[in-house]
Amino acid sequence: MSISLDDAQSIVERARAHAAGIGVPMAIAVVDGGGHLLAFARMDGVILGSIEIALAKAKTSILFNGPTENLWEYCKPGGPAPTVEFTNGGLIPFAGGVAVHDEAGALIGAVGVSGGFPAQDGEVARAGTKDSV
Repeated sequence: MSISLDDAQSIVERARAHAAGIGVPMAIAVVDGGGHLLAFARMDGVILGSIEIALAKAKTSILFNGPTENLWEYCKPGGPAPTVEFTNGGLIPFAGGVAVHDEAGALIGAVGVSGGFPAQDGEVARAGTKDSV
């Protein structure tokens, strides 16, 4: 099973509303269970480099079935898997990517958000997935 287009668009809208509420323009990407783009929004004024970062955060979250910031413990200097972020076409090991699970707990998609500081990106991603599927 994968996330539906309607659910993906709802995630984008909740994330966009939260980003607007904190006054930080964001790029918001939702991918399906295979890591393929399903829904996207680029808010006015967002840094253009954030587009690819948002998508990479969503893909990172799918590949590791969890928040992107969890990857940092593995790839940080002195960590057990330094440079793992250079695998899989490039991973993002800081906040802003959140996995989406269905009611049974199966991984069905992810959201990636970029445009602010990592903590802001993570906050907006979590706001987007709140009450999803």
